[in-house]
Amino acid sequence: MNKKEVCELSPEELKQKENEIRDEIFRLKMKRSASALDNKMLIRNRRKDLARVITFLNAKKEGKAN
Repeated sequence: MNKKEVCELSPEELKQKENEIRDEIFRLKMKRSASALDNKMLIRNRRKDLARVITFLNAKKEGKAN
């Protein structure tokens, strides 16, 4: 998920996307604890996506988004 995709979403869609990413991170952590996760970079990438979504959500709430 890149900056352009996130920027185009509405605040409601961003909130929904935030919840989806949080759930996915939780599932990935559970897989990692069970030693079933092949690509450990997935968690890091999803955390970066989550930070990007939260940043744009806060910017849109303040009215500073493009």
